Amino acid sequence: MSKQEVKVTEKMYDVLLNPVSTEKALASSANGQVVFRVPLTATKKDIKAAVEALFSVKVVSVNTIRTEGKTKRFRGTVGKRSDFKKAIVKLAEGNNIDFTTGVK
Repeated sequence: MSKQEVKVTEKMYDVLLNPVSTEKALASSANGQVVFRVPLTATKKDIKAAVEALFSVKVVSVNTIRTEGKTKRFRGTVGKRSDFKKAIVKLAEGNNIDFTTGVK
């Protein structure tokens, strides 16, 4: 196994929950950025390792955003949406991720 090749583990599949496909996230893909929803416990190192191993790309940087859930009313009852975390992954020049093909 070379230095570039990393062994894919089950934990890597748990780090990336799903890609975010909002208008803003899709616009940032023109700049070589991809947005994923990740668990609140995921670290930047975990996210970088998972993206590089699962999609065979080179990651330049990872930025994370933790969003607190909003308090909402539903039929007069107060409730709270779940907290979540997003990861904005900047890919190296010439790399891209095609979500229609799947992962390893």
